[in-house]
Parts: sequence; structure tokens; C-alpha cells
Amino acid sequence: MSSYFAGFSLGLSLILPIGSQNAFVLKQGLKNQYVLLVCCICALSDALLISAGAAGFGAIVKQFPTIETVARYGGALFLASYALFSFYSAATASQRLEASEHSASSMTKAALMCLGFTWLNPHVYLDTVVLLGSISTQYGEQQWQFTVGAMAASLVFFFSLGFGARLLAPVFNKPKAWKMLDLLMGLIMARLAWSLVSSASL
Repeated sequence: MSSYFAGFSLGLSLILPIGSQNAFVLKQGLKNQYVLLVCCICALSDALLISAGAAGFGAIVKQFPTIETVARYGGALFLASYALFSFYSAATASQRLEASEHSASSMTKAALMCLGFTWLNPHVYLDTVVLLGSISTQYGEQQWQFTVGAMAASLVFFFSLGFGARLLAPVFNKPKAWKMLDLLMGLIMARLAWSLVSSASL
């Protein structure tokens, strides 16, 4: 089980830092909107990427850097757009955290946004496909125990973040708190978008 816990520990350490995906899951958890769907998409996506890395897809990404380039600039554009939306919401909206009716279109939007934050983020490929994939090969016959441990870390983290966010719900009953969250979300997305573009020119 040491390989499993090694994968779990490394996977958790890579996913803990706040990023666009984590921030989106947190916001959906606070709004209590499609939390199960969002957490499932994130955990399943990570599982697919981690298993692809363990199967050797990381070598393909290194051999064809165009994959990383497309993800980098597509992700930067996506994050910049979301940052502008968050800034606009912080400046104009006066919403409170209240239960709202769910519609099919908003469910689709939440799913698409979640997929965008996951698959248009080149850091996800570097962490899961390249890093975890390459490290897993060092465990020989226990490679897939390490891989399953990393997958489990994503599952535990996303579901804890999504469903644990409701503990903060009383704070966000005030419009000012929600404005601050939108502003923080915008700053995080803008910083990540800039980091993607600036690091490409180095």
C-alpha cells in the first residue's frame, strides 16, 4: 500500500494550490448548484488524464508540443473571459447566496464551464499526464497502485471542496461577501491567464 499512499500524497499536493478549477468548484459549492455533476466531471477528468500519463501519453505530449501550445493559449483566452465576467458581476450584481431554480441550460453551462477549466488548462496536463505519469513508471509492478492513489486524491479533494463549501454559506448571505468572491475569482483567473501567456514567451 506504500505505492498507493505515495500516489495519493503526491496527487493531493499537486491539486491543493488554488487554481481556476478549484475556484470554480468552490463557487459552485457555495451556490449549491450542480455540485455532484461538477465534482464528478473534475474527478473523472483527472482519472482519465492520470491513467493516460501512466499509460505513456506523457511522452506523446513531449513529442508534440503543439498540444501544449493549443491548450495554453486556448486556456488563457478562456480564463481571461471568465475574469472579465467575474469583474463585471462584482461591479454590477447585488446578489445574495440563495437557492435558485435549476434549468437544463444552466446545467449544461455548468458542465461546459467545468470541462473548460479542466481540459483547457495546460498545468493540468503537466501535473497529471507528464509529472504523475513519469513518476508512476518508477514504481514498476506497483505503478497502477500509485496511479489509483493519485486518482483517489482527486476524488477526495474535489468532493470535499464542493460539498464542504456549503459550510461557508452563511457568510455569503451578504451581497458584499459575494462581490468580494467575484472580485477574488476575477483576480485569480486574470493572474492565471497572464501566467500562461507570459511563460510561453520565456
